[in-house]
Amino acid sequence: MRKLFEKYFTDIWNVPNVLTMLRLALIPVFVALFATGHDKLALLTFLAASFTDFLDGYLARKNNQITAFGKLMDPLADKVMVCTALLCQGIKGVFPWAAIAIVMGKELLMVLGGVFMLRNDVVVYSNMLGKLAQCCFILALTLSFFHAEFVAWGHPLDRIVLWLSVVMTICALIDYAVGAFKTLQAKRAGQ
Repeated sequence: MRKLFEKYFTDIWNVPNVLTMLRLALIPVFVALFATGHDKLALLTFLAASFTDFLDGYLARKNNQITAFGKLMDPLADKVMVCTALLCQGIKGVFPWAAIAIVMGKELLMVLGGVFMLRNDVVVYSNMLGKLAQCCFILALTLSFFHAEFVAWGHPLDRIVLWLSVVMTICALIDYAVGAFKTLQAKRAGQ
């Protein structure tokens, strides 16, 4: 366990990793604003947190500051941010619990799978399908702040994008599972 800690939690202080930590710090701010009825400020906080997701990855690649910590914590911060916002919109009655349950189940499987892979000294990295699903969730959550307007128009666009995101995230889970299985097989064959 100490080796894992040393590998992932040393040399973490660079701009991309600080942005990832900032994203995590913005989550309780979002919840507090959302819970107290400050929807527009909650939306701005969510958008700021989402922007850090784009920015930290861009800066890490551009400045060659990709770290084990960033590879581990960036996707975790994304999951926590999106799941928290989904739960808030579920509690408010904007999003259906069936969609939220599917996403939570998928994320639980991803975390358990990630821990299993980490114990085998393998980090599961984000793939394009997962990133695309994440972007769709951010779009669906952004649109959800205008749910009443979409319902009034007779087109719940936020829910349509949400269900599209759910389908994409299931496809991403399958893709991650296949990739993880192949990585484990290759690692075991190389030993």
